[in-house]
Amino acid sequence: MLPWLLPGIALSFLVGIVAAGPTARLLGTRRTIAWLLLAGTGIVVATTLTPWSSPFAPGPAVPSRCDLSRIGPPTWDELRSIYDAGGNILLFIPLGIATGLLPRTRRTAAVVAAAIALPFVVETIQLAVPWLDRQCESADVIDNLTGLAIGFAAGRAAAWVARRVARPSG
Repeated sequence: MLPWLLPGIALSFLVGIVAAGPTARLLGTRRTIAWLLLAGTGIVVATTLTPWSSPFAPGPAVPSRCDLSRIGPPTWDELRSIYDAGGNILLFIPLGIATGLLPRTRRTAAVVAAAIALPFVVETIQLAVPWLDRQCESADVIDNLTGLAIGFAAGRAAAWVARRVARPSG
């Protein structure tokens, strides 16, 4: 269904490898955290902003409006689906972990703000660019932000534990 997904993920990993050093220096963090941040963002972009099918093959007409039928949390059945709510939540967890592991600085605050804006930007692009053959859905924003929050909390918890373990007992 997503012919550009695997090439997009591979490109995300490659960009992450190449840009991890400069990004780590800019954000005052380790290369592995910078790589996770870059690769996580790239995976989100590859999964959400590549055409659903070949841009040369005619696909079904995508509505030119945003589906606002679900504003709140998903039902249990929606949550269990890896192709819907569950997948949208899982998609943003790595990005959330990376932002949670970053040190507390103004630059980190800007990165966190950009991560929070990303689901809104993705859905806006899906609405505005019909040849992507994607549908804008408010539910996706809620699910993406949920995944981001889960990942962020996990990253902050991991950073807290790492600080406690590294601190010499005295």
